[in-house]
Amino acid sequence: MSAPSVPSAPPSYDEIAGVNMSHPYPQPFPDFGQKPDWNGMSPPGYAGQPAPASNPPVTVQTVYVQQPVVFSDRPVQMCCPSCNQMIVTRLSYGSGALTWLSCGGLCLVGCMLGCCLIPFCIDALKDVDHFCPNCKTLLGSYKRL
Repeated sequence: MSAPSVPSAPPSYDEIAGVNMSHPYPQPFPDFGQKPDWNGMSPPGYAGQPAPASNPPVTVQTVYVQQPVVFSDRPVQMCCPSCNQMIVTRLSYGSGALTWLSCGGLCLVGCMLGCCLIPFCIDALKDVDHFCPNCKTLLGSYKRL
């Protein structure tokens, strides 16, 4: 019986590619101070240098996007889209669905002698409209229901 043969290790990448580690570049580079002899070839590009740009420079325009305004029952500070001024909105209260439902609910409970009209005097039960104090433009509304 003969001893089993041990397979040899596969060749390394450098052996397969034929790269000489003492000179890893395929073409010889001249010593410092000597001019390279390119023999009519263009010199290799360098990774640190950008390619010459033939395109004109690009102009950059900054665009500011305004977040959507959420209206509530409080005044809101914002830029008015009509007059382009920074403002705090002026509020106007009007009867809405919650006001009328409250009135109807008080009538059902038995408050018939004018007490059912109390919801029309309470701003916390009314809808709110937001106006610009400069140009008087309606900017938005807040509905209770």
